[in-house]
Amino acid sequence: MKIAMIAGEVSGDILGARLIEALKVKYPEATFEGIGGSEMQEQGLTSLFDMERLSVMGFSEVLGRFKELWIARKTLLNRWLETPPDLFIGIDAPDFNIWLEKRLHANNIPAVHYVSPSIWAWRQSRVKKFVGNLDLMLALFPFEVDFYRRHKVPAAFVGHPLADEVPLHNDPLGAREKLNLPRESFILGVLPGSRLGEIHRIGPDFLKALAQIHNSHPDRSFVTPLATDKVAEHFKALHQEYAPDVPIQFIQGQSREVMAASDQILMASGTAVLEGMLVGRPMVAAYRVAAFTGWIIQRLGMIKSPFYTLPNNLANENLVPELIQQELTSQAVIKAVENQ
Repeated sequence: MKIAMIAGEVSGDILGARLIEALKVKYPEATFEGIGGSEMQEQGLTSLFDMERLSVMGFSEVLGRFKELWIARKTLLNRWLETPPDLFIGIDAPDFNIWLEKRLHANNIPAVHYVSPSIWAWRQSRVKKFVGNLDLMLALFPFEVDFYRRHKVPAAFVGHPLADEVPLHNDPLGAREKLNLPRESFILGVLPGSRLGEIHRIGPDFLKALAQIHNSHPDRSFVTPLATDKVAEHFKALHQEYAPDVPIQFIQGQSREVMAASDQILMASGTAVLEGMLVGRPMVAAYRVAAFTGWIIQRLGMIKSPFYTLPNNLANENLVPELIQQELTSQAVIKAVENQ
């Protein structure tokens, strides 16, 4: 049995690895190929392209890599039409995967999409792309199934793996010991994102805020988990540019352990916010897309939800302070962190 899979970023790579692990139990002879990161590759996926090249968001950001992404999709489509897999699973990355899912489905190759895009919150018209072009949508939350079924898209609720993986009670001191962090000091975990675009749009304001927080609270410790070597290289360069005098302990991966070890978390909005909520730490979430992308979203009224982060949407209240687009400034970060 051959299963084709594509993940476009670190969070999808983690989900994909867990899925491959489960599929191997049911189909021990299965082979896996497509696009994935280190987690999926460790589980046996043969990655045909560099996953980091898919990690882009927004309109102007995608335009910069349009030719590269187009070639990758066409290459994969031709490969799988010539030697069809038994199943294709697109993991998140909807703008990349939907195109493939539609064409594979049309050629009688079962196509599944894992992790519903947040079309119930913004760009709801995207649901039309799934109608008649997908065999199954795997949804992380029950209300998503109702949304898709109303639009005639087959969907099943599979739950969020974080609900099983993140314990209800965690050990901050144990996490600090594991990461070799100070036991007594106040630790601010700083998670600037896993995409290079996020690092460059969010990192400077985070770091400028840390410089002032460090001046006001020199006894505080700052810890940053970095998803990949390339992300680490870019964020460390920004650190030297914007906050060279701020001591930050950098850690390769282990973002959940960093969150568990922290007293407070400053992070890029995304899946990590839900993880931080499950870990049970006070958080501040921020996000900024490219200016042109932000203008289009605002101009066309694409946002249909009052909140941006998933915990706030699930609770329908402002549990996590959100600093989005022009609201994200170093002073706003400082105020949000100090007020928690």
